[in-house]
Amino acid sequence: MVTPRAPELLQQDQDEEMLVPDQDVVVEGPQPMEDSGSTVENEQVPETSTSRFTWTIEDFSNHRKLYSDVFVVGGHKWRVLVFPTGNSVQSLSMYLDIADANEQPHGWSKYAQFSLAVINQLDSKYSLRKGDLYDPTKGYIVNDKCIIEAEVAVRKIVDFWNYDSKKETGYVGLKNQGATCYMNSLLQTLYHIPYFRKHSDNSVSTKELTKSFGWDTVDSFLQHDVQELNRVLCEKLENKMKGTTVEGTIQQLFEGHHMNYIECINVDYKSTRKESFYDLALDVKGCSDVYASFDKYVEVERLEGDNKYQSEKHGLQDAKKGMLFIDFPPVLQLQLKRFEYDFVRDTMVKINDRYEFPLQLDLDKDDGKYLSPEADRRVRNLYTLHSVLVHSGGGHGGHYYAFIHPALSDIWYKFDDERVTKEDMKRALEEQYGGEEELPHTNPGLNTTPLRFTKHSNAYMLVYIRESDREKIICNLDENDIPEHLKIRLRKENEEREYKKKEKAEAHMFTALKVARDSDFAEQIGKHIYFDLVDYDNIQSLRAPKHLTINQAKVDLSKEFGIPVQSQRFWLWAKRQNHTFRPVRPLTLQEEASSIGHLTDPSNKSLNSELKLFLEVALGQENHPISVPPKTKDDILIFFKLYDPEKEELRYVGKLLVKASGKPADIVQKLQEMAGFQSDEDIELYEEVMFEPSVMCEPININDSFLSSQLEDGDIICYQKRCSPEKLDHYRCADVPSFFEYIQNRQVVHFRLLENPKDDDFTLELSKRFTYDDVVEKVANQLGLDDPSKLRLTQHLPYSQMPKSHYIKYRGLDHLSDMLRNGNQMSDILYYEILDIPLPVLQDLITLRVAFYHATNNEVSSHFIRLPKGSTMSDLIEDMKSKVYQPSEKISVNEFNGLLCVEEVPEEEKNAGVRDRLVHVCHFIIEKQHIDYYGEPFFFLIRDGETLSDIKVRIQKKLLVSDEQFAKWKFAYIAHNRLAGEYFQDSDIVLSRFQKDVYGPWEQCLGLEHSDVTPKRSCLSNQTIVRVGE
Repeated sequence: MVTPRAPELLQQDQDEEMLVPDQDVVVEGPQPMEDSGSTVENEQVPETSTSRFTWTIEDFSNHRKLYSDVFVVGGHKWRVLVFPTGNSVQSLSMYLDIADANEQPHGWSKYAQFSLAVINQLDSKYSLRKGDLYDPTKGYIVNDKCIIEAEVAVRKIVDFWNYDSKKETGYVGLKNQGATCYMNSLLQTLYHIPYFRKHSDNSVSTKELTKSFGWDTVDSFLQHDVQELNRVLCEKLENKMKGTTVEGTIQQLFEGHHMNYIECINVDYKSTRKESFYDLALDVKGCSDVYASFDKYVEVERLEGDNKYQSEKHGLQDAKKGMLFIDFPPVLQLQLKRFEYDFVRDTMVKINDRYEFPLQLDLDKDDGKYLSPEADRRVRNLYTLHSVLVHSGGGHGGHYYAFIHPALSDIWYKFDDERVTKEDMKRALEEQYGGEEELPHTNPGLNTTPLRFTKHSNAYMLVYIRESDREKIICNLDENDIPEHLKIRLRKENEEREYKKKEKAEAHMFTALKVARDSDFAEQIGKHIYFDLVDYDNIQSLRAPKHLTINQAKVDLSKEFGIPVQSQRFWLWAKRQNHTFRPVRPLTLQEEASSIGHLTDPSNKSLNSELKLFLEVALGQENHPISVPPKTKDDILIFFKLYDPEKEELRYVGKLLVKASGKPADIVQKLQEMAGFQSDEDIELYEEVMFEPSVMCEPININDSFLSSQLEDGDIICYQKRCSPEKLDHYRCADVPSFFEYIQNRQVVHFRLLENPKDDDFTLELSKRFTYDDVVEKVANQLGLDDPSKLRLTQHLPYSQMPKSHYIKYRGLDHLSDMLRNGNQMSDILYYEILDIPLPVLQDLITLRVAFYHATNNEVSSHFIRLPKGSTMSDLIEDMKSKVYQPSEKISVNEFNGLLCVEEVPEEEKNAGVRDRLVHVCHFIIEKQHIDYYGEPFFFLIRDGETLSDIKVRIQKKLLVSDEQFAKWKFAYIAHNRLAGEYFQDSDIVLSRFQKDVYGPWEQCLGLEHSDVTPKRSCLSNQTIVRVGE
């Protein structure tokens, strides 16, 4: 029996992977080793087996490569591999090797920490240092003998290939759509708040969920921020719950309130504002734990000096500004600020500092210091940790998973996409604090200094549940709490799952039979496909037992399609050498009597084998089915497509069984009838030969025989009305070959304005073979632009979904296909700009973005300056004078990365003494013992013999810094990006440290160290300053 086959479900099971770099040379100290692609730290079980192996090598210098004897640790066989003279390096190379790696099953993995050391034979207290190995006096090689010691600690790992989360833990995970681990971890956290689940009115798959957010398939492969997702999810649920019995549930669970206040110190005035929150973002940097973050959250800021508070009634007043909590929610969500933007490096960075969080969080501590006077002190704000969301990775990506304490009992579970495992409390809490970890050297021959490394897996979000609301939140759920529509959906999904399971188990007994007919060709050609006859992916799959014969299948298909058995003839398909796929021959009587299983492709080893057939149906007058006529050796089955150049349409019109010795001229009348043409209509015929890698469509002489034209079974003839010479230029694609060329190369391009790179402005259907001039002409026509040369195009980066940093030069790329290609990827997006001058002219100019700083009032004006290539700084100065100053004035130019900061020369610098000097001044901070510059660098005149105290007065006045802020500043002499000497004291003669002319590159400068708000004049720094025009 042939039955319709269920459609295949598209699966996306790609999990994110962490790539582990190879280690070519084993260095001293314990090293983790993993031989599978999974993340070791997530799989280890704390049952450890440790052993030490010592290997003495005689005649050490006479060997190039050596393996030690095999030794066993943790039930696994190990050996040491040594290259005495190095492996692609000029020093000793040592490796720990799996001795029986070739005998391991597919997917094997082992987890170990190990150390390899060369033992000092004279004094075991010493450890090997680079360059000491071959020195006989050092004791590592004595009488050409070397002693190597390996210490290996093996930990057992769970066999996750056969791991059943449901069986082991009672819980199931969520599949990863590509990069949705961040979402899975949050959803698991919310799901395991029973009160939330009980009152939620919607339950959807993650694909439907992301779609509801307005995120498409591409968005599923981009990691979003968990806080962003949490807020979007809550907003969507709130909207869905409005007007239902569960309206307000989100607010009841997650909403808290705080009060922002400003209180004057010397007058009786206080301003307050109440605000709600669903989660709190806590600082990690500079805070040791959650309590330190809350302390910082409610820290009081004093508004005084230049920063006084402008009161409505009392004018400028000294005041206190801060924030206190009115109430906390039953479920407290704490977002830990593990990521921040580094303005110096222009990138996101992750903060991996150690940050502790307690199992129980008391927000009433210290007599309720976090609470406002209006807070209800009868509510006990004691919270228990419910879940810890973890991020493992860096600032540009990584992996998310969650540790959850579902019943607030002693058992924790780790939810890592589809995998769920039991974990202890230490792993869920202490190991997610972040910071650094030490691996002590256990080998006595090694230096005892512990090996430290940064932990890149740490807590990113915490969820606490208030103890007084515990019974309400962690409530019991039974079947009555599940909405009826969910029960129906779950039953349906279970039925489908069981059907799929049964189908898979029986797959070896069945063949997927796909039968294509004329009706399929007519439905697809000209709509979904243009070349060949059919796309079998869009043909219904019939599930046929392999023992079923074709003759038996004919009976079933007669009922399915309503075609008499005697009118059916099946043809086999074949892929030709030119990559086309055509019917090749009809089945023989013997094949029709044999089973379907014997006809399937023997090279197809998959369980779901397929048999593709073409069903030829014999039709008589008025298309009534008739018995299939016998096919002789002289008969050829030809398929026909009709092309209309006026409509640019191609459609399938039928097939004919013709004689090989006959001529196309013999069937012209029949072709005219099939097309609906008049009997005197002149037609031209083409053979569709191939379309990959290029189109080949050859004209056919209607007076040559089919045999001489090398036509055979399964060939395709395309025909059309013959175009008169006057109409050839009227049509874009006047004949079949040009139409196929157009179809092969057509490309819909989405054009976006460069200033708005996220949104399409318009789309154009173009040809990949269009030249640069063709493309800009089409775009100009779309925009109504007279001069196409005033357009500038920029390519698209598929990885970042943003424009490239460099535009396409005028005629810089030959064809549209080149413009859309980025490496080995193609896109369909281009960005455009409309210029005020033609692009060829603009390319011969230098365009500079200039910020002009006035010396007297610190005002800034921005300018774009265009100069011919090869222009000097003097040319720039003259151009700037014509725009902002009289020709007699002097200005200086601060140049970096194409952005120029131009400043007026202050009056005091015009009367500088002979021994006075103009020095560079920069703002900086010290980060991890390195100088990080920021703010705007500037020139500053220092008088001969001038002390720091005098200079500070002038700098403070120049930069308009308040006394309170300026008192925190330090002044240093910086040479070659290093602090040289001690910080300046007020009595120091500053120029005494500047040993040579400082004018030019940043070899020496006066550094201003501070972390206050950037001064009013701000720009980037650590670049060259050029002074012109004194």
